[in-house]
Amino acid sequence: IRTKESVLRNNLFSLRTQIDEYTYNVQKAPQTLQDLVTEGYLRAVPVDPMTGANDKWVTVMEDPQRTVNQTEPGIFDVHSGSDKKSLEGTPYAEW
Repeated sequence: IRTKESVLRNNLFSLRTQIDEYTYNVQKAPQTLQDLVTEGYLRAVPVDPMTGANDKWVTVMEDPQRTVNQTEPGIFDVHSGSDKKSLEGTPYAEW
């Protein structure tokens, strides 16, 4: 479980970093995680080790009032799609 938690932390860090890079470079946030792959920011959408899938990530969309491009709010953050709790007792979905 500790290994999976470590992989989850790394994958979340990578996804969040690439979302920020994409948003800065393109001047709008990605609409989907696949946009990061299409535009070359990631080779593939990483697998959420807690769900075992790369399509179970929960994305948080920008507030349209605070977006770089107000006509197309995009992904602001990402969380695990797991409904389980970590060894620390916090839900993976809150990481």
